[in-house]
Amino acid sequence: MSPGAKSLCSWQIVKSVYRTGISLNRQYSATLINCKVPIQNLSHTQRNSSSYFHKYQSIMDAPPEVFKGLLDRFNGVTVDSHKEFEDAENFPEKLEKSLQYWKAQKRRAIWFSVKTEHSSWVPHLTKAGFEFHHAKQGYVVLFRWLPEDEYENIPAYAHTMLGVGGLVVNENNEVLVVCERFSLIPNSWKLPGGYAEPQENIIDAAIREVREETGIECEFNTVISLRHAHGGIFGCSDIYCVVALTPKSSDLRRCEREIAKLQWMPIAEYLEHPNVHETNRHFMRCFLDYKERGIRFTCEMGKHQVLKKEYCLYYMKPIAKDQDTSEQRGEL
Repeated sequence: MSPGAKSLCSWQIVKSVYRTGISLNRQYSATLINCKVPIQNLSHTQRNSSSYFHKYQSIMDAPPEVFKGLLDRFNGVTVDSHKEFEDAENFPEKLEKSLQYWKAQKRRAIWFSVKTEHSSWVPHLTKAGFEFHHAKQGYVVLFRWLPEDEYENIPAYAHTMLGVGGLVVNENNEVLVVCERFSLIPNSWKLPGGYAEPQENIIDAAIREVREETGIECEFNTVISLRHAHGGIFGCSDIYCVVALTPKSSDLRRCEREIAKLQWMPIAEYLEHPNVHETNRHFMRCFLDYKERGIRFTCEMGKHQVLKKEYCLYYMKPIAKDQDTSEQRGEL
C-alpha cells in the first residue's frame, strides 16, 4: 500500500472514531460529569473492586471442622490462610472434610490464597487436585473446580502488560527524546515512558514516567495511539499507549539509572532521524494530524453505576468543544 493510501486509510479510521466519539459525548457527557467522584472520597469497599465485584459473603453455617471461607456470587469459596491458618499437620484432614462439605453444598470453584509464611499448605493442595492460578509477592493462589457436569469456567489471570510513552512537544516545536541505557536498539532515540503501576491511570503513568526519566513536569494533551502486541515479558501480551503531553518546565534532569542521554529534538529532525524507529515517527505524524484537524482523544472521569468505582472513558472530540467543556468543569 502506498504512503498516500495508508494516510487515507488511517484518516478514514480517525473519522469513524471521531463520529463515534461525538455521538458518545452527546449521549453521555452530562451523565459522566454528574457522576464524577474523587477517588479519595470512595469507600474502602468501593475502591476494592474485586470484593465488590465478587460480592463476598461470610459462610456462617459451616461446620467447625471445615474451612469457612467466603462465598462469592458465582457460588465459589475463597479461603485465606491469613484468616484461617491451620498447622500443616492438621491441614490435610481439614481440607478433605472441607472438600466433601463443599461438594455436598454444590459449590463450584474453590480458591486458596496462601501467604508465604503458610507455604507448607501448597504441597497438600496440589496433592488434592488444586492448580496454581497466579502468584504475587507475598502470596500464591490455587484453585480447584468441583462440578463434574459443568466445564471449568475459571478466568485467566491478568495476561497483558500496559506500557505508556509520553510525546512531549514544547512551544519551539521540539520533541523530548531519550536514549535508554539498556536499549533494545543501541543509540536509538525514543519517547520517555515505561510500565504503568498497579491502580495507575494511563495519563498519570505517562506524566510520572516523563518526570522520572527527564525531570520535565507535564500536563495532559491527547491520547495519540495504541500498539498491541503479543509474546512480551513473562509471556504476556503488551499494550503500549502513547500520550501527548504539554511541558510545564524545560530544564532536563536525566535519570542516570535508566537513561544514557536525552534532549529536545526539532520535530523536522525527529521525523527524518535514522535512529528514530518508524513507529515513533508515526506517533508524531498522528499528533500533527490531530492538531491540524482540530481533534483530540480526550479523557472523562466517571463512576460505574453498579460497582461504584471510578473509571476513565477515552473518546474523540473537537478541541474547541473539549476546551469549552473543560472550562465549564474547571478541568480537562
